[in-house]
Amino acid sequence: MSNTAAIERRRKVGHAEAMVIPEASVGARLRQFTGAMFAGLMIILAGCSSRSAPSPGAYGVSPGFVGAVVADEPQAALVGRDVLRQGGSAADAAIAMYFTMAVTLPSQAALGGGGVCISYNPATNEAQSLEFLARAPSSASTAGDRPTAVPGNVRGMFALHGIYGRLRWAQLLAPAENLARFGLPVSRALAMDLAQVQDALAAEPEVSRIFAGPGGTPMVREGDPLVQPDLAHVMALIRTNGPAEFYSGALADQLLAGVRAAGGSLDRSDLADYQPAWRKPLAVGYDDRKAYFTPPPPAGGGLGGQIWAMLVKDGRWIDAKEDLRDAVVVDAALRAFSDRPAWGSSPADPQELVASSRVDALLAGAETLPAPPKGIPQEPQNPAAATFIAVDREGGAVACAVTLNSLFGTGRVAQGTGIVLAALPGPGGRGAAMLGPMVVVQPRGRQFVFAGAAAGGVAAPTALADVAARSLLGRQSLDDAAAAARIHGGSEGSVAYAEPAAAAASLQALVDRGWQIVTVPRLGRVNAILCPDGMQNSPELCVAGSDPRGLGLAVTSD
Repeated sequence: MSNTAAIERRRKVGHAEAMVIPEASVGARLRQFTGAMFAGLMIILAGCSSRSAPSPGAYGVSPGFVGAVVADEPQAALVGRDVLRQGGSAADAAIAMYFTMAVTLPSQAALGGGGVCISYNPATNEAQSLEFLARAPSSASTAGDRPTAVPGNVRGMFALHGIYGRLRWAQLLAPAENLARFGLPVSRALAMDLAQVQDALAAEPEVSRIFAGPGGTPMVREGDPLVQPDLAHVMALIRTNGPAEFYSGALADQLLAGVRAAGGSLDRSDLADYQPAWRKPLAVGYDDRKAYFTPPPPAGGGLGGQIWAMLVKDGRWIDAKEDLRDAVVVDAALRAFSDRPAWGSSPADPQELVASSRVDALLAGAETLPAPPKGIPQEPQNPAAATFIAVDREGGAVACAVTLNSLFGTGRVAQGTGIVLAALPGPGGRGAAMLGPMVVVQPRGRQFVFAGAAAGGVAAPTALADVAARSLLGRQSLDDAAAAARIHGGSEGSVAYAEPAAAAASLQALVDRGWQIVTVPRLGRVNAILCPDGMQNSPELCVAGSDPRGLGLAVTSD
């Protein structure tokens, strides 16, 4: 098998890795990590009774409810916590977490990639969607043996900072720069990603130079030290000179030279012309709440929005028997995936995807679960993505998902930069199609209620809808909702995928209607923050949690 094939070989449904946590805090400027790494990924930051905030940027423990952060990588979550403690906004915390993951989880969150975010601003009581995908070059060039997508993450994070940032840009990048410059122990998350494709990566000289392990091992392993001086230099330039350095400055020239040396296919105009896009999110109203989803592209938000609209329509999910609710989710997913070909690449009015009339049409004949179609064309979808979420003391929220369009992107690094390059979107599921974070608010009172983001390929939208339904509609604890066994179907004809402990009644209901059940170890990976009665009403009830199928850390602060 070729190096490219080895890197791009992914399952149609999601996968997950084990979970690790550094014992020591990263609160100091120079973070030193010692001791073992242990499981859990959740941060809830609750303080004393006062709600006054510190001066923005002043380090220290902020009194009152500070907010919450969740990330797929534990060191990033710790950095996000520190930003909120310094008086930063949810956007500030999300930006700092992203750049940290570009250092600690470059397999999925490197500077060469792109993604999507959804934000909620309680001051305006509005949500916005931000798209900054790693796109194909304008020339659609396929020159070189590893065509490269145009990086979107740096400008995407700067766009987020431009509207919602409170702390200085340089302050948000400093932790990531320090981790790259002075080193850190490799987390289990990165070690497992490296192990999946280590033979292909070891064959690339620049990748091997950075990630080769001690004692002749092909790649670094969990706990091994990892120092990335080239990446630290890049971070320093972006920190001091801003994104313009990355897209049109001397650093851009260095990056383009590195891309060409790595068999890539970008030119200067591809970088200079790149712009993220703010879009109006899809909105699904139910009860006294409103759920927001990212619009196409990519498709994950539209699928998630349609699934959610069908679950809340006339109480379909909550009124179903408890052991049949998984089958109701599969039914909604089937209808959403069946509708997807009718969307086109960019619907003229994305809100029409979740309009009542369309949802009613999708649910026609829903009194009984339909038999599955005999075939829906569906290629494998890239499951390699990293998610992170932040909520601040005012109830501002940001939920994001980023990807390199496949695990380790092209499998190569731009020489002299330490940047892992994103693969060109295309066949084999390479891309960001299933990314689609979600935010739920109670508009009356401007109350944040829920934010979630999922990874894991084609199962991501159903996994996120399942966790949201269990926690928001079924009032399960967030931990229980995330841990519950899942079923995914609708994306691949008559095949439904089920985790081993999935509800027997739901499985039987699907089998009775002609579904073929395939058991898989895990489906999707969901991170979420939940304030069940609204953050302003009951901040003490707010919880943040990570999927036990994922990786991370749990910390509370009083």
